[in-house]
Amino acid sequence: MAPSKPLAAVAGAPLIEHVIRLAAAGGATEFIVVTGYEAEGVEAFLEKLQGRLRLKVTCVRNLDWARPNGVSVLRAAEALGDDPFILLMSDHLFDPDILRRLVAALRSDAALTLGADYRVDRPDLDLDDATKIKLGAEARIVGIGKALDDYDAVDTGIFVAGPDLLAALLLSIESGGSGSLSEGVAKLADAGAAFTFDIGDGWWVDVDDEPAFRRAERELPARLAGLEQGSA
Repeated sequence: MAPSKPLAAVAGAPLIEHVIRLAAAGGATEFIVVTGYEAEGVEAFLEKLQGRLRLKVTCVRNLDWARPNGVSVLRAAEALGDDPFILLMSDHLFDPDILRRLVAALRSDAALTLGADYRVDRPDLDLDDATKIKLGAEARIVGIGKALDDYDAVDTGIFVAGPDLLAALLLSIESGGSGSLSEGVAKLADAGAAFTFDIGDGWWVDVDDEPAFRRAERELPARLAGLEQGSA
């Protein structure tokens, strides 16, 4: 058993390594990883990984790691600066083509764009755990959360955002919110500045339970083989 989830092995390597490799294949060139629980082990692994992959990986530690995930995003604010950034989850695997297409399709008026799966009737989705999205005109987000009863898509955990998201998260916390990422997204949605990108038939999996783990074990090797062929 792995000491922490990012180091849990799937298809022969830790989850966090797969996420970094897939993101790099999708165009990411530098990484900021927010660590928390069992931070020392994750940071030691990433120090070795950046040497193997020849990618810059900066670790930022969140001592309040038990709080909602938006707090971890805010912890990276200084390292992120004022530039747009890709935001990923350490346990969400995905086809790099989703990231490439999302970046290519960014709107100039979007403070945040979220890769969304409109295939809400997929039998392999855990809708009890999924973050759900209600869509408005022009693929705008008008509602987001795990408890939505009326929804059109689910969150894949693949975002492109910038300083406006950090400001929205801070405002949410100052207004009494829990600090969840969805609360920050909702603030931007209220301003009409949060959009979705339809991933179409793109492959992704949130490795959050045993069925998802088994699916990742079955399907990820073929995706990795495709990466190796592309770089050969």
